[in-house]
Amino acid sequence: MAFSEKQKEEEEELRRMEEQQEEEGDSEDEEEEVWDDWEGEEGERESEFVCLFCDSQYGSCGSLFEHCASFHHFDFHTVRNALNLDFYGSFKLINFIRTRVAENRCWSCGLSCQSYRDLQNHLHDVVNCNEIKTLWNDDRYLIPFMQDDSLLYSFGECDEEGEDEQITPMDEDFIKNMMDIKESVCDELDAVKKMVVDDGKHEIASISNDHLNRASSSKELINGKDPREHVSCSGKDQEEGHLMINSQNHIAKHIKQVNEGYFGSYSSFGIHREMLSDKVRMDAYGQAILKNPSLLNGAVVMDVGCGTGILSLFSAKAGASRVIAVEASAKMAAVASQVAKDNGLWLSKSQSGVESLQKGVIEVVHGMVEEIDKTVELQPHSVDVLLSEWMGYCLLYESMLGSVLYARDRWLKPGGAILPDTATIFVAGFGKGATSLPFWENVSDFDMSCIGNELVIDAARFPIVDVVDSQDLITSSAMLQSFDLATMKPNEVDFTATATLELKPSASGTCCCCYGIVLWFETGFTSRFCRETPALLSTSPYTPKTHWSQTILTFREPIAMGFGKENGGKLEAIGTNMYPAVKIDLRVSIVRSTEHRSVDISLEAAGVAPNGQKRSWPAQLFTLQ
Repeated sequence: MAFSEKQKEEEEELRRMEEQQEEEGDSEDEEEEVWDDWEGEEGERESEFVCLFCDSQYGSCGSLFEHCASFHHFDFHTVRNALNLDFYGSFKLINFIRTRVAENRCWSCGLSCQSYRDLQNHLHDVVNCNEIKTLWNDDRYLIPFMQDDSLLYSFGECDEEGEDEQITPMDEDFIKNMMDIKESVCDELDAVKKMVVDDGKHEIASISNDHLNRASSSKELINGKDPREHVSCSGKDQEEGHLMINSQNHIAKHIKQVNEGYFGSYSSFGIHREMLSDKVRMDAYGQAILKNPSLLNGAVVMDVGCGTGILSLFSAKAGASRVIAVEASAKMAAVASQVAKDNGLWLSKSQSGVESLQKGVIEVVHGMVEEIDKTVELQPHSVDVLLSEWMGYCLLYESMLGSVLYARDRWLKPGGAILPDTATIFVAGFGKGATSLPFWENVSDFDMSCIGNELVIDAARFPIVDVVDSQDLITSSAMLQSFDLATMKPNEVDFTATATLELKPSASGTCCCCYGIVLWFETGFTSRFCRETPALLSTSPYTPKTHWSQTILTFREPIAMGFGKENGGKLEAIGTNMYPAVKIDLRVSIVRSTEHRSVDISLEAAGVAPNGQKRSWPAQLFTLQ
């Protein structure tokens, strides 16, 4: 080791001597050297244009854009001309694309991919430029995403029609100012991180269901890095942390407002009557709680999001020794307390020593389950059974599952029961009958199909929650995703899954069109915990309807399906009446949205021909909010 260090020192000394000799020998040709250095710098600039989608570098922006069009389905000139983008619009577009790619998201449809490779495989041509223009119409994209991005200085010099758009001195000043702003903001954020990490005096806590970890920070938008990474910074005053802290406070305030609106919506008795009248819901929970005495008798139970307290009442009736009913709505917490009192099941302060199994066992706690540590006398990991009716539309809407998993990890005993303990999402394709088209095609013998067509187009942009008749499903059902609530991790709430839909044998023998997909869910109270009497809650179109209905996602273009009709050598597109698909391959992603308690859904579909060839349609993005 000592020999190696000595050898390195000798080599370093030899290098310094050679450099000194070169400087002395060339001092008389200083001007020529400067000229050579300048030429060298120009040579380095020949490879300084970095691709928007990969690490490839090119000597000109023209070559770069040719590469993007050939390999990444992005034609800069076509998009720019179609939208008539000026210098600033083009400037924003470049920064927007670099931001999206750094997040492994498709720049045009917004699909979040699991890896860089998945993103490269997913990239596709733009379907409608006008629909996506608003995506980057945000002043934050005026701040360069990448330091010293040469493309921002040069994109106007490679107009495909040969008319260069020269960068004016004013434009150059603008770019320089944006670079300075970026450097200033980065310095301020670095100062905040040093203050938080080193001093430990201003720790910024994660807020409700790791929302802050999911929200894009200013630093993420600037350089594509994780804002939670430890970074070095220059020594500035702690006041420079105000930018980050104000940003965090703004997000926290927004989350609080969303939560207040969400819990406030459950203060109306109408929605509770609807849920209490849902026979499928009530039968499943009632069977799981009341018909499994070995599970509930003498147990300590926690009911997360108790509402009127019906599940807590079931638990008390089943013989629970203590029921902690958690409710974030102040009004409903008061209602649940009164209901428990009226039924002789409320645990008052003076009853803390009573051991009755049928009276005085329900304790209503007002607050979110993440915040009740100081308001309830309960040791961590002391709950025997964790109950919750947490499901929303499409199972995951309202994002309450994260709170249930938090309660599981904080309060449930090792090996304790969680009810329900499984959840599964299913998918099937629907035909024309599930749309409004048949109605509008004949309104008192008048053709109003133009209205129906417009409604179908709108439906391709927004999810619809409605009841679908099982007779309108033209494909088989397929399992999309399953969750084991006893073991899953919180980050597994977000997922991407694939499924294949095949035409029902009972479908028309000719050709029928699949207009989109239907999503529904089932939750299981399995024999793992409900040994005496397992139960199942299903929201399937094949079972009695529930207040959850089903979630409908409509294709932009119907996909024709049939049984094995060969193309006959004609160049017909797969999924048309002339060449129907025999099955449809789906790729669906469901993730928590940056809009708190909402979910984003991406849908990709490919028609499969009898010979195995595929035709893919551009991804669609839906937000359930």
